[in-house]
Parts: sequence; structure tokens; C-alpha cells
Amino acid sequence: MRKIINGKLYDTDTAKMIGGNSNGCYHSDAHYCSENLYQKKTGEFFLYGEGGAYSKYGESYGDGSYGFGKCIVPMDEKDAREWMETYGDADKYIAVFGEVEE
Repeated sequence: MRKIINGKLYDTDTAKMIGGNSNGCYHSDAHYCSENLYQKKTGEFFLYGEGGAYSKYGESYGDGSYGFGKCIVPMDEKDAREWMETYGDADKYIAVFGEVEE
């Protein structure tokens, strides 16, 4: 997915995915939700999320009904670190953000 936000391009095809999380539902399930954290070549972070009608990514059709949706959300380093602490792998966290205290 490609999206321009505040004059900057965010592209899942050219950025490096550093972490992912899914709620385990099938892609066709209205409750399905998946998020992937990316880092651009510039070092900036963004979250790509997608989900079914009943997920936080569900899109309104304007007539009271909802369907599958997707979006890109830019993140600062603090938010990216917090997301990785919650959903990411420790080795990937260290590879991106450096060593942490034991």
C-alpha cells in the first residue's frame, strides 16, 4: 500500500517490515485485525493496519454498514518502540533500537 501523509510517501513495498501482529482470525472474518510495523529508508516508522468490519480498521460505507478497511499511520520512535515491546520479537527490537537492560 502506498499513501502520502503530510507530504511524505509511505510505501509498504519499499519499507522494511520490522514486526507484525494478528488477532488470529481468518482474513474473511469480520473481526480479523492485522498490523505490521515498518521502517522507511529515512528511519521513519509507520504502522500498516487492516481488518474486517468489526475491527478498528473497518471502513464505513456511509449507509450504516461497514466493511474491510486498511490504513497507514505514521509513528514516532517512542510509539514504534512501545508497539514493538507489546507485539514484537525481542531480537528484532534489539536489531532496530539497540541493546536494552536486562
